[in-house]
Amino acid sequence: MRGKYKLTPYGINQHGFTLVELVTVIVIIGIVSAVALPRMFSRDLFDSRGFYDQVISSLRYAQKTAISQRRQVCVTFPTASSMLLQTSSVFGGPCNIDLQSPGGDPTYTIQNLNGVTLGGALPFNFDALGRPSFAGAAPLSITVSGYTASNVCVAAETGYVYGRLPC
Repeated sequence: MRGKYKLTPYGINQHGFTLVELVTVIVIIGIVSAVALPRMFSRDLFDSRGFYDQVISSLRYAQKTAISQRRQVCVTFPTASSMLLQTSSVFGGPCNIDLQSPGGDPTYTIQNLNGVTLGGALPFNFDALGRPSFAGAAPLSITVSGYTASNVCVAAETGYVYGRLPC
């Protein structure tokens, strides 16, 4: 055969896709769009993960501030979706001034407005050695709603802050 088509060992070489290939690609695109796209455009998981990380880093900052300034740092939860850090103005005194944030804001408050909440959060303090004020040998567990590994744990003896599903 001469001309437009070239004869190969598999038959005549033609360009294009078969109907089966086109239908397969359309089905795969449909499955991916039904499963993946809602996850990509929903911010709930991203917001809860961001708030979870922010709670951990804020508690670590509070502990390190208590150690470095040799002052008590108080951790309170004014609402179910916010956390406030305060410090004492004198050694051994009560928490009476707001802790300054690392960015220079006069009040260190974290807050999530998208429905992510903190559960089981009881107010506690870090002393000048970085130890938390709650009693008992079990770690304090703060639950952040919406994220799968949702517990923020504060070790009872050392004050170490970490994230884990069961504390």
